Amino acid sequence: MDDRNLMENMLLLEKGVCDLMMHGAIESSCPDVHQTFSSALTSSLNMQSQIHDQMQARGWCTPDTVEQQKLNAVKMKYQG
Repeated sequence: MDDRNLMENMLLLEKGVCDLMMHGAIESSCPDVHQTFSSALTSSLNMQSQIHDQMQARGWCTPDTVEQQKLNAVKMKYQG
């Protein structure tokens, strides 16, 4: 397995962790548990961002650019 595949797998796993932490924070009824999940979510989001930044620096993940006209069309579609 090459570095790109490893980093893609790490990113996917970290996204899954973020999802779990978010749901843990949402569903927790105890303030201490909520704070623990919230802190863990913040850490996981930071890790996800770092992985993404490393992938982007290597050219493995490039953001798509969208024309403003297309964005406006989608916005209008869902506004009414």
